[in-house]
Order: sequence, then structure tokens, then C-alpha cells
Amino acid sequence: MGMPNIPDIDPCINLSYYDTIKLLLTSIALEELSLSHILNAEGDKLQLGLKMAKCLNDLYTLNNHINKTLRNIVKNQLLLHLKLEDTIELFNVK
Repeated sequence: MGMPNIPDIDPCINLSYYDTIKLLLTSIALEELSLSHILNAEGDKLQLGLKMAKCLNDLYTLNNHINKTLRNIVKNQLLLHLKLEDTIELFNVK
């Protein structure tokens, strides 16, 4: 099977060293923004769940779901922090 023929796409992308660092920082910022939206949605979910819960088991289930989401957010934050440290190190190298 041959490669697909896609017109008008040039695979050569020319970025300077600092443009690459800017793109890395932008990607970190956008991911942080996404995580903040997820946190906000979890807060909304908690508020609604507190109003609509009919028994203690409902609150327990809600708490477990939110806890899992928050744990995943913290894991992602740790990875983003490491990515940021590596990016800052790249900036200081050159």
C-alpha cells in the first residue's frame, strides 16, 4: 500500500529555538486552562449533587467520582509541572 497523495501540504516546518519554547509554554498554558474548566465543572457537579442527593449513599458515590477526577487532575498537574521545568531548562540552556 502506497502513501496517500495529499496536495498542498508541506511537511517542512521551520521554527526557531525560541518559537519552539513558546509553543511548549503555550501548550502547558492551554492544558492548565482545560484543567481549570474541569475543576469548575466538578464544583458545579458537587453543588448540584448536594441539592439532589436523596440519601447518604448518593453523596458517597458522588464523592468517589469527584475524588477520582481530582486525583487525575493532580497527576496531570504534576506532569505539567515537570514539562514546565524541562521547558524552563531549555530556555536557560541557550
